Amino acid sequence: MSELLMDAPASGAQEAGEVVLRLSGVVKTFPGVRALDGVELEVRAGEVHCLLGQNGAGKSTLIKVLAGVHRPDEGRVEWLGEQVSFGSPQAAMKAGIATIYQELDLVDYLSVAENVYLGHEPRSLGFVQKGTAARQTRELLGRLGHGEIPARRLVRSLPAAGKQIVSMARALSHEAKLIIMDEPSAVLAHDEVGNLFRIIRELTAQGIAVVYISHRLEEIREIGDRVTVLKDGRTSAVNLPARTTPTRDLVSRMTGRSIEYVFPPRAQQEPGEKEHGSSRPAAAQAAGQGTPHVPLLTVRGLGRTGEFADVDLDVRAGEIVGIAGLVGSGRSELLETVFGARTPDAGTVAVGGRPLPPGNVAAAVRAGLGMAPEERKSQALLLGEPIYRNMTLTTFSGFATAGFTDAGREQAEAMKIADLLELRPRDVRRAVRTLSGGNQQKVVVGRWLLGGTRLLLLDEPTRGVDVGARAELYQVIRGLADQGVGVLLVSSEVPEVLGLSDRVLVMREGRVVHTAPAEGLAEEDVLDLVMAGSLTATDERTEEQA
Repeated sequence: MSELLMDAPASGAQEAGEVVLRLSGVVKTFPGVRALDGVELEVRAGEVHCLLGQNGAGKSTLIKVLAGVHRPDEGRVEWLGEQVSFGSPQAAMKAGIATIYQELDLVDYLSVAENVYLGHEPRSLGFVQKGTAARQTRELLGRLGHGEIPARRLVRSLPAAGKQIVSMARALSHEAKLIIMDEPSAVLAHDEVGNLFRIIRELTAQGIAVVYISHRLEEIREIGDRVTVLKDGRTSAVNLPARTTPTRDLVSRMTGRSIEYVFPPRAQQEPGEKEHGSSRPAAAQAAGQGTPHVPLLTVRGLGRTGEFADVDLDVRAGEIVGIAGLVGSGRSELLETVFGARTPDAGTVAVGGRPLPPGNVAAAVRAGLGMAPEERKSQALLLGEPIYRNMTLTTFSGFATAGFTDAGREQAEAMKIADLLELRPRDVRRAVRTLSGGNQQKVVVGRWLLGGTRLLLLDEPTRGVDVGARAELYQVIRGLADQGVGVLLVSSEVPEVLGLSDRVLVMREGRVVHTAPAEGLAEEDVLDLVMAGSLTATDERTEEQA
């Protein structure tokens, strides 16, 4: 670790390669939790320094220390050669450290320029100079290669990639020397990620340092210079070369074991033939499984104007069907329509051969459907409520007698699910907001297990989940299928769709362009289909082999 403790440069203008940030022995403790335990970090001007670690490793706490949200209890933070302790996010921003969080903190009903200069508006004689703010915003957007974004446009009307550009422009408006990016590619389509990387390279060419946090190891290879790994609040590796360090080494340092995409084996028995015995949740058994040989889920001609059209699909009991496609291809909208959260303009949905009324979530839940949406924090969880209450949300009435809720029984039932899913920590009275992303996802899945779901709809089930927790979620999903639960999932990660699914549907521009067994598809096949709508990669490989 001695290479981290070299003399820091004097403050002032930074040349590429000079140390701008150094952390030594940083400790941060919360009641009952030592979130950071002697963390070391060194970041140089003009580099992309990647920060890796499982959910719960301490990354979020470390970001908040750098951003001025938390003050460390012990250790030393040096910024531009001087020891500092930022008392507020404003102090960190004023010093030149900007943070772009995964959940962007923009104000939707303000314009682009108003967001960029929020809190430090150009003024003259005490009056805000809106024209000056708009002009300077256009200059910053041009510097980022996005001068086409109107400075006076409301932020709420921008796509996810546009909002991210606005956040970067805001960072530059503070003359940031270090920009921290927390999972910046999580909401971006494949082509938008390439544009993000172009912007990052332009920023580092100007001497700006970037701390880049991602669970996608392929991104680390492409954009990173050096890597620091956190595990259990400690630094398990520092200054690893991003492009040449073997993936297994990175994963091992994060998890203490060798895991990448570790998928459980597919069931040997054909889906639809599974016996639903006592291992199934009681409510699922009570709901019944429909007529033999009738698919658990049948979708015919389903469509919503401007989103997707003429979709046919089946899911059998015990089958995992994956949907691949670019962001905007209609995947999430399809799942929400099947679940009744959106009303279709055409087509039908049936469960066990029985039609579902369109646009009726309550009817879908009664039929045995459960859904884990993409935005679990805003769409699925009550973050201030305890774990057990989040798990019993859809079965709450079953824990009430004579108008009184039996919280003890709620907790006992939730504890059974927590044990089954290996939830960490196991204390179901803990607020769900304190859990890592992977464990929050387990709570959402656990809610439907408690309700006895027959068909589970999963939208980006491992978004923001570290590699270790992914493997656990994969085991949970496959275990449900082995018990006869049907699963329909959407994922932006092609290896995940192919490795976890029994059968794959590929969507492009709102239509299903291909359906095939997962084992018969290669990753290149899926990428060809989502980008071009045809299997050119397969054709080229066939020609080469011939």
